[in-house]
Amino acid sequence: MSRYLFVVPPLVGHINPTLAVAEQLEERGHDVAWVGHEGALGSLLVAGSRTFRASDDTLDADLARLRTAWQELKGVAALQFFWQEFVVPLGRAMVPGVDRAIAEFRPDVVICDQQAIAGPVAAMRAGLPWVTSATTSAELARSLRDLPKVEEWIRQLVAKFQRDAGVAGPADLRFSDLLVLCFTTAELIGADMSFPDHYVFTGPAMSHRPPSGYFPWDRLDADRRRVLVSLGSLNAVAGRRFFGVASEALGDLVQLVMVAPDGMVADAPAGSIVCDWVPQLDLLPHLDSVVSHAGHNTVVEALAHGLPQVVAPIRDDQPVVAQQVEAAGAAIRVRFARVRASEMRHAVSTVLDDPTYRCAAERIQRSFAVAGGAVTAADHLVGLVA
Repeated sequence: MSRYLFVVPPLVGHINPTLAVAEQLEERGHDVAWVGHEGALGSLLVAGSRTFRASDDTLDADLARLRTAWQELKGVAALQFFWQEFVVPLGRAMVPGVDRAIAEFRPDVVICDQQAIAGPVAAMRAGLPWVTSATTSAELARSLRDLPKVEEWIRQLVAKFQRDAGVAGPADLRFSDLLVLCFTTAELIGADMSFPDHYVFTGPAMSHRPPSGYFPWDRLDADRRRVLVSLGSLNAVAGRRFFGVASEALGDLVQLVMVAPDGMVADAPAGSIVCDWVPQLDLLPHLDSVVSHAGHNTVVEALAHGLPQVVAPIRDDQPVVAQQVEAAGAAIRVRFARVRASEMRHAVSTVLDDPTYRCAAERIQRSFAVAGGAVTAADHLVGLVA
């Protein structure tokens, strides 16, 4: 049997798809391990999972500080901060830990998240094949093609990181020339785009996740339509106004399930559920729609359940994902910082009452089912060492 090492950043949405792929590999008798941030991995992996630490106390403190600074930025400034102050420094900090994990675990293949650029460097230094895990479709779609100077700046930043590490190889560490696992489909990303044959579109990879909190299932109202409002694990702290608008606009229209930190929602509508965590994959089959920040995981998981959406992107890849799901006909986009209650109510009413939105979501749902998700991803990984 073979050994597979996943190299991941401390970002929940980038770790979650690897869980399902690893589960498939383990069911086939292969050995799997992760290397990354101890806190992020520990909260997501099942007990007994093999992990290697690629951070230290100084990095942990820096990550908390950087997250606070990053959340205050938007647009190009947020993107540049993310790459220059987060991705590249994280890569430098992770390289020794990834080197150690490779030496100890001795993997046959290294699977590297696009934003864990230490992985390709360490794999190349060890002479190992490496694969890209593309957990968001933004870079696949070349979202910065209308900002060529920014696009080139990021490419040069990544190239310098590679040169400084002293390894030769592909021009861009974000895209393996062996295999790129893309957790989306053409029906969502845009059927008019073309990619090399080693780009495999699997659709979302989803698996059961261990619970990390309590959810009041008995409070779901079977006689009302139910709508999830979530801004993801990183953006909820900036959502006080947005949650307030959603409460005002939708409280008498649907039963709201809002994922918000304690004290964030001042006047929750009667009958609504406000939690700081929900079992999202288990909850989605009980919902009629989702309102979100257009985080890639949230969008594709909702589409995998055929749910129409309202999306309010905030930063980073979210505007790109929002444009994709809107262009596919499965969502209405609103402005995160400026949406009014009347606009929110109209958007949610429309996606709930106009069947074309659900039909579009179900079309993408079918494309995900055909693509195969984690099973397809595992098939291609196994094929590399068969």
